[in-house]
Amino acid sequence: MATLRAETVRTRLDALSRAGLPWDEFGENALELLTQAVPFDSACFGPLDPVTHMVTGSVKSGLDGSCEPEFAYHEYVEDNVSLFADLARRDVGVSILRQETGGDPRRSSRFRELFEPVFDLGHEMRVMLRTGGDVWGGLAIYRRSGGSGFSPAEADFLDGLSGLLALGVRAGLLVGAAGCRTELHDSADGPAVLTFDHTNTVCQATVAAERRIEELGGTIWGELPQPVLAIAATARALGAGRIGVVPSVRVRSRAGRWLTVHASPLSGRGGTPTQVVVTIEVSGAPEVVPLVVAAFGLTPRERDVVDGVLRGATTAEIAKSLHLSPYTVQDHLKVVFDKAGVSSRRELTSKVFFDHYAPRIGGALGQSGWFAG
Repeated sequence: MATLRAETVRTRLDALSRAGLPWDEFGENALELLTQAVPFDSACFGPLDPVTHMVTGSVKSGLDGSCEPEFAYHEYVEDNVSLFADLARRDVGVSILRQETGGDPRRSSRFRELFEPVFDLGHEMRVMLRTGGDVWGGLAIYRRSGGSGFSPAEADFLDGLSGLLALGVRAGLLVGAAGCRTELHDSADGPAVLTFDHTNTVCQATVAAERRIEELGGTIWGELPQPVLAIAATARALGAGRIGVVPSVRVRSRAGRWLTVHASPLSGRGGTPTQVVVTIEVSGAPEVVPLVVAAFGLTPRERDVVDGVLRGATTAEIAKSLHLSPYTVQDHLKVVFDKAGVSSRRELTSKVFFDHYAPRIGGALGQSGWFAG
């Protein structure tokens, strides 16, 4: 891996991450850049739910045919080696499969039953895409059987690009939220999106955005709340390359609830002045948890326990966060397992994915990382 080539890729990826592309278009372009520094034969790139770390979409390179059902089966049911959810909890979220398995990648069911026999792939490296403390995506790259494996230097290089890749995914989700404006309904609980033109004047807004701005003490076409103005200015700093994290701020509204405000630059075609998109959402539990509660008929306390399980927390961590004893958490888990018809955390996570994620994959994603609408 030539140093000059690697730095060129880093510089171009930095610009790409700020280009305001939808996440899938960003992913396609990012893969073309990455293979110039770390050559690979196939790749899969996509966003993950920042809370549960479950896959919500993907773009592929060099993988012919659809393998989503098979991939999901190994990721959420069969395999137990270097899973995305496990890597997301590591300080360094990079994994070379041959190193993880002591030189025997066939210990991984996805390698043994899918990648090797179907695609003739012999090497895998996975990278978590993390920025601002949150995981926003995952990258898996592959080399064919018989070829050279991935090196620790290549792993370190991709780990160093994790933040830029996550930045591109996160910004792409905001762009997608802006693109879905016409589909929004008249509800304060719908996505709240507003865009600023190059003069920092609001040029478009959803009805939900108007209501959120009022909740923050401003008016959409008049005096805007200071947090919104500040984050719009910060987004321009992101577009200019002065900062490297998609800006967000958590503020308490006049109604007494917490709102999270995000912003990202939107680049136009042909030299069109840069706009900024701002989204406002209610802070709190991920959208998937209420769906699980409705499906399984959980009590509020059982819901809290499931929330911890989906985040990958241990029994001790769940107990500490809920001020319960580990024994009480285990009792709640037994009831949850009975209601969900499963016998383990692994089966519960698998059921949540196939019931609430798999049917929605392919649809638009919102600014929170969950599926829009």
